[in-house]
Amino acid sequence: MSITLRVLDGADRGKTFDNLPLPVTIGREEGNTIQLNDERISRFHIKIQEDNSKFILTDLESTNGTKVNGDEIRLRILRYGDLVSLGRSLLLFGTEHQIAERLAEIRGRDDRSEVVLADEGTKESHAAPLDYEIHWNSDPEMQATLHSLQQPELPEALSPCQAAQLSELVEYLHLRIGDLLATAKVVEESDGEQMLLEQRHWQNLVDLQSRLSEYMRQITEPPELE
Repeated sequence: MSITLRVLDGADRGKTFDNLPLPVTIGREEGNTIQLNDERISRFHIKIQEDNSKFILTDLESTNGTKVNGDEIRLRILRYGDLVSLGRSLLLFGTEHQIAERLAEIRGRDDRSEVVLADEGTKESHAAPLDYEIHWNSDPEMQATLHSLQQPELPEALSPCQAAQLSELVEYLHLRIGDLLATAKVVEESDGEQMLLEQRHWQNLVDLQSRLSEYMRQITEPPELE
C-alpha cells in the first residue's frame, strides 16, 4: 500500500508526496521519508504505517504534539481527507480522487462519480479532482462533512483473548455509565426539566473520564521506531 500527502501550509507549502510506500516517517531530520523544513517539528515526529488494511498514524513522542482534524492525538486511524497538523505545517492525507470518493460515500450518494467541485459548485463525472490546495478553506461544509465525529468501527481480526479483553472493558464502561445515569434526578425548572447529578456521582463521572484517559495513554504508547 502507498499514500499521498500534500503540504497545505508551512515552509514546504505546495509540495506533494505521491505514492509513498509504507511505513512513512515525517520529521525535520534526514532519514525520514518526508523531511520538512519546520523548526517546531521533532527530529522524528510521526509515523504512518498499514495494519489490517488501515492507515495508522502514531505520534513518536514529539515535543509539540500532533493534531488530526484539530484534535490532539497520539494514535489515530487516518482516513482520506484528514488534515494532519505538526509544528507549523498542515498536511492533507490522500489524493484528490480518494478524498472525493470518501466525501461522496459519507454523503450517501448512489453515484460516487458525481462530485461537487469546491470552486464552482458544479458536478463532474468520474470523481473529478477537487482543487483542495486553493479552495479547501473556502468550503467549510466540505470540511465539516469529512471531519465530523463518526462512530468508530470495532477492531477486526481480534484474537479470542483480545476480544474477551475488549468485551470486558466495554462492559465495565457500560455498567459504570449506566449506574451514573440511574442516579440522575429530574428537577422542574421554569425553562423546562433539568437533570441533577449529586456531587459524589459527578466525581465518579470525573474519575471515569480519568480512567479512560489512562487507558488511552497505555494504548497509544508509541512503538519502537524501526
